[in-house]
Amino acid sequence: MAGVTDPRRGVRFGSRFGWLVAVVWLVYLGEPLGTIWKHPSGLARDLGLAAIVVFGAGYLGLFIRLRAAIWRRRPIPPGQAAAALGGLFAVGTLTIPSAGEDWLVTLVYVSASAVLILPTRPALGLVAVLAVIPVAVPQFVPTWEPESGVAFAVLLAALAVFAFSRLVERQNQLLDAQQEIHRLAVAEERARTARDLHDILGHSLTVIAVKAELAGRLLEVDPGRAGAEVADLERLAREALADVRSTVGAYREITLSTELASARTALRAAGVAAELPTSDVELPPARSELFGWAVREGVTNVVRHSGARRCVIRVRLDEVEVLDDGRGPLVDGADGPHPGHGLLGLRERAEQLGARVVVGRGPGGRGFRLQVSFAGRTP
Repeated sequence: MAGVTDPRRGVRFGSRFGWLVAVVWLVYLGEPLGTIWKHPSGLARDLGLAAIVVFGAGYLGLFIRLRAAIWRRRPIPPGQAAAALGGLFAVGTLTIPSAGEDWLVTLVYVSASAVLILPTRPALGLVAVLAVIPVAVPQFVPTWEPESGVAFAVLLAALAVFAFSRLVERQNQLLDAQQEIHRLAVAEERARTARDLHDILGHSLTVIAVKAELAGRLLEVDPGRAGAEVADLERLAREALADVRSTVGAYREITLSTELASARTALRAAGVAAELPTSDVELPPARSELFGWAVREGVTNVVRHSGARRCVIRVRLDEVEVLDDGRGPLVDGADGPHPGHGLLGLRERAEQLGARVVVGRGPGGRGFRLQVSFAGRTP
């Protein structure tokens, strides 16, 4: 959709350049690398150099793979995860002949990878084991000293990566929530637009159809009046077009007074005797709009479906009522003989303001009755 920012653009950017974060942390491999470089030439030194390079590249590749898996929420299978961690640990141990106790630094990287790649409990267990190694192993090697600093770094790295992974998880949840909100907003806007267009065009086209039928009957009997009806048709068509444009522009205003005037014209054109309020009732804007929609829907049903000869519209401060003497609903309490989107849209508008819609037979069990009331509540 034009003008809508993709919330996952930042995610894709971070996933693409996340390897830079891993590269920065590789600087701590400088200590074992320096020790290996100073080691006398020979197989141990060459093996150590190769191992430290492979270890760094392996960690970088694993970090990128794991980070992408987190963003895309496609976890690495347990077998692959165990193999990757085991391989990384094994390559690190190959530096022992030339790096000595400095190889313990590689445990920090294994710890960080374990938190990313494993479920929480196995990861915590492995991190605990890795944190013990720098303190326990030197007890069995005479030339080594316990590295409590490395043990602390193992724990700190695990904690930092754990916080990072949870942050990414929360961000993904937030992105999902934003997308769901956007989807619901679009769906609601489409439903509102469809409801408004139905209510507007349904009424206007019904009146146009009635007037066109009347003009056709008058062509031979009274050409002058037929011409007036055709002119009225043109006016109604232009008003309908203006209503549609206003709806699309979201600045159309529906009021009770304008709908009562429109109802008088529509009922007269349909040959239905109309009994409408003779004076305006002062209403709050929201209530006036809702009552206007009710009058529009009620009159549309009278003209289109009822076969009525008389229609009465009553307006009070807390309710509006449209009555006719037509065929009425097939079942009392139903939405009329031809239920559709109009009454559904009216109910939705009424619910938003705390009002209720009642439909059914008119007084004496005849005709159709549409009532919208607030039952004493003020919107």
